Parts: sequence; structure tokens; C-alpha cells
Amino acid sequence: MKKYIVTAIGIGSVLLMIIFAPLAANAEVNVRVILPPLVIPAPPGLVVIPDTNVYYPPDVEVDIFFYHGYWYRPYNGYWYRSRSYNGPWGAIAVGRVPRAVIGIPPGFRHGPMYERVPHGRVMKNWRGWERDRYWEKRGHEGGGHLEGEHRGGERHER
Repeated sequence: MKKYIVTAIGIGSVLLMIIFAPLAANAEVNVRVILPPLVIPAPPGLVVIPDTNVYYPPDVEVDIFFYHGYWYRPYNGYWYRSRSYNGPWGAIAVGRVPRAVIGIPPGFRHGPMYERVPHGRVMKNWRGWERDRYWEKRGHEGGGHLEGEHRGGERHER
């Protein structure tokens, strides 16, 4: 009788390992990166990056981008998203960052740029400007760009 109990326990253990081993293999490891706070005391003026519909505040030292109603912020190989330029920021997978944002060239701060637009005006008009190709038309007319060097910032990582 003892032999049958030991055999049953052994078979039960093997079956449990077969059932639960795949679950253990799918365990996730989350690494938390502490995002330094970003405090912008007033709504920042924004500039659209040429050939995109992505905006950035040239007076902010770190890279943050406004696109389709969200703010995106790269930091140490990770991306964060917020509804406001001051956060709160939530981590997002790189695959969820829009191509227009992740594809911004590293030297975007140093090329020609469009005029600075007040924050409120961008928030009110970005949809219509994108739909009507406002910035493309301004650039083609030659009046939308201002030449000059711009302040550098943290280079965003892809």
C-alpha cells in the first residue's frame, strides 16, 4: 500500500510540473527606470519639426515631443507618454511610440525650423493643421522656416 501511495505522489508531482512549468517560463521581469522629474513652469512655445507633424519646445533642455494629443519623452532607452507636458509620465513599449516620433532625426534641433507657436494655439489647432497640411504649405511657400542654430538637448534614443 505504501508503494502505491509513493508512486501516486511521484506521478502527481510529475503531472503538476508538466502543467505548471510553462506558466513559470512565461513569468515577466519588470525593470523600473526612475524618470527624473520635469517641471516646466509655464506652457511652452512649440515648434513643428520639418516634414513631420511632431512638435517640440525648443527652450526645454530635454527632448519631449507633442504628437496627436500626447507628449512623448525618451529616457535611457525607454519611452514615456503623458497627456500634459509636465506629466504624469507612464512608461510605454517602444512599439507603441508612433513612427513619426521615434523617427525624428537626432539633429532636429540644429536645422531650419518653423516659427515658434504658443502652446494654446497648437493645442487648439494641431488636428486641423495636420488635416490641411498647414506646415507643408508654409514650408513650400518659403515663409515658414527660420534659419539658425538651436539649443542642444539630450539626444533621444530609438
